[in-house]
Amino acid sequence: MVALAGAGAPVYAQSVGQGYTQLSEGQITAAIATFQRLVQQNPNNVEAHLGLAIAYRRAGRDADALPVYQRVVALDPNNRLALTTLGLLGEFRPQWQPIGIQALTQLLQLEPNSLEARAQRAKLYYYQGLFSASLADYAQVLSRTSDPTILGPAAEAHTFSGDYAAGLALFERYRAAGGAVQGDQAIAYAQALRESGQLDQAIQILEQELRRPANSDTQQIRLRGALASTYAANRQFQPALELLQPLRGRTDSRLTLARALNALGDYGQQASYNQESASLYLQVLTTTSNLSPGVRREASFALGNLPEHRPTALQLVDQLAQEQPGDASLTLQRQLLAYQMGQTSQANLVQQVRSAFPQLPSDPVQVRYMGQLLSRQTPPVAELLPLYQSLLSGGATEAFLYFRVAQIFTQQGRLAEARQALSTYGNTPAGRRDAETTQLLLADIERREGNLAQSAQRYQGLLSTVQAGPIRTGAIQGLAAVYQTQGQLQSAIALYDSLIAANPQNTAYPLGRAALAYQAGLISDAQATALLNQGIREYGAATPPPELIALVAVLPPAAERAGIYQTLLASDPGNPQLQLRSLQVMALTNPAQAQAQAAALVAANPTRLDWYFVQGEIAQQTNDYDTARQSYQAVLQRQPNQQDALLALAGLEFELGNFREADALYQQALAVNSQNATARTALAALNAVQGRPLAAIQQLQQWQITQGQTNPQVVRQIEQIQGGLLLQRGMQPSWERF
Repeated sequence: MVALAGAGAPVYAQSVGQGYTQLSEGQITAAIATFQRLVQQNPNNVEAHLGLAIAYRRAGRDADALPVYQRVVALDPNNRLALTTLGLLGEFRPQWQPIGIQALTQLLQLEPNSLEARAQRAKLYYYQGLFSASLADYAQVLSRTSDPTILGPAAEAHTFSGDYAAGLALFERYRAAGGAVQGDQAIAYAQALRESGQLDQAIQILEQELRRPANSDTQQIRLRGALASTYAANRQFQPALELLQPLRGRTDSRLTLARALNALGDYGQQASYNQESASLYLQVLTTTSNLSPGVRREASFALGNLPEHRPTALQLVDQLAQEQPGDASLTLQRQLLAYQMGQTSQANLVQQVRSAFPQLPSDPVQVRYMGQLLSRQTPPVAELLPLYQSLLSGGATEAFLYFRVAQIFTQQGRLAEARQALSTYGNTPAGRRDAETTQLLLADIERREGNLAQSAQRYQGLLSTVQAGPIRTGAIQGLAAVYQTQGQLQSAIALYDSLIAANPQNTAYPLGRAALAYQAGLISDAQATALLNQGIREYGAATPPPELIALVAVLPPAAERAGIYQTLLASDPGNPQLQLRSLQVMALTNPAQAQAQAAALVAANPTRLDWYFVQGEIAQQTNDYDTARQSYQAVLQRQPNQQDALLALAGLEFELGNFREADALYQQALAVNSQNATARTALAALNAVQGRPLAAIQQLQQWQITQGQTNPQVVRQIEQIQGGLLLQRGMQPSWERF
């Protein structure tokens, strides 16, 4: 104690003692008056300040007690009572949590083995959304206690950090120790159940809890939001909206409503709810001071999914990174946002990510955050496949990563691996809830395998059950691609017309239609080029849509488009259609360099089949037929019935006049898929070039009848045969088509 000097010291000490006597006798008001007078007389007396702080607490005046306890710690940094009390007060208000954390950190320096202090700090870290620090503290506590007051918050912290299995296990320990799952703990428990696939039980718990008298209106609001999110996960969208209706327009429910609407948007694939959620997050950010790191990170995730709000998301990430420089997941989030905003190219993104993450962080929370970030990157960046796979094997709990891996394998032509990854996703709780998305990718895999009838049937099944949203749009585009492969261009164009009519504001769909119309001979080269140039101007540095790539790919290679190829490749260097067109132009003036670059693409990624097709096409263009044949055979060695490789090799043999070999390869392709239009029409062409034009025309006419509609390409082929103008080239790879 710092006492007064001189003769007055005993009198002052006697007065301090009087204050504590008043406290012990329950005379709280008198004690407050005594200690206030003493503090004024001696602003540096620890005992007087401590007595005043205790008196304020006993009077229920915590807001007055807090700064007095802080003054005690300033005077006596080792005062255990003040440090402990500040740690306890920290959970009373969000803005006090950092104060409590700081005090408990000082206390743990004095008493590193204090289970109570470490458990309390873990709880405050959790309240702040600093899950890495929270779980690190809990790791030193949980093996030493069965106290339900510690196990309950620990279960919540693990659940909200994304470790649902650990969260459920801790909830079981908590209940076995006599803990009751009520209020906010019911919210966490329900989320752990929901994410583990136990949706019915999660709903039951929250519905039951909502029927109980709530401790506060705020808790009732949170329960409504949690149940609405769980309804959304269970595809009960209308009940979710009805539950949220009373929360609209209330300033005290903005954050809860934002979370629930974001869940509705994600589960229902309705962007309007995500937009409304983003608006609420922005209101929270601009009207609430001292927001916790957890809420700001949460907002950055929600805002980062919407292009117009990404600059704000990036500001939040930069702010968080300054506060938490060791959090590698924030580095990844910043890199992805910069790429999505067009501030860096895909090639630079890949280089930055590889440099930043030669290995995963040791912190499992950061790994889970990284998994969430990459699962939302659409389309996935194929060159980051090793990172996706490392996250899945390294503890990421975001099941949608398996779907992203399946997408990458599909893009690369590794269809068996794509099926396996997609099956893994479909067997997760999230995948079982998301059967329509799985079906959409499965239909694309079947189309690429050449199983067009099954693919079309799957797309049509989705169109008969899904009335709106990205799934329906994807099914329409996928079915259009099937029709295109079958040569039914008019049917494909009609599907795009329906997309344009339903989404007149979308500038990508007219580009997709133009690619089809150009192939069907309905628009000229000049018209298609004008539409392409317009699309280039509209999208600028932004990631180009697949429809723009399709239009570039369907137009023949042209030197005047070399700049366009390079511009688009800067944002998507792994695109085989763009690489092919760029190399085809290069081959016109420097065939050796074009061949070398094509070979380099294969050498850099020998498991990606697309690059073998690019190499084969360039080799054919430069008359290096042995290399072309080896390229297609390399694919067939890996996948003996790969449709595009069979057709490409058959087309090469056709071009070289090896008609018997070409015939055998086309027949093999038909054995895999009897409806393959390229093989059917190519066999007719073989008849024509070998002097059997009437048989060829009959084959093509019969094929037209089988298709049930007139195919302009087949009509032109018949006209060519009749005019003796048939070109001896029977194949265009399906990956080179839209």
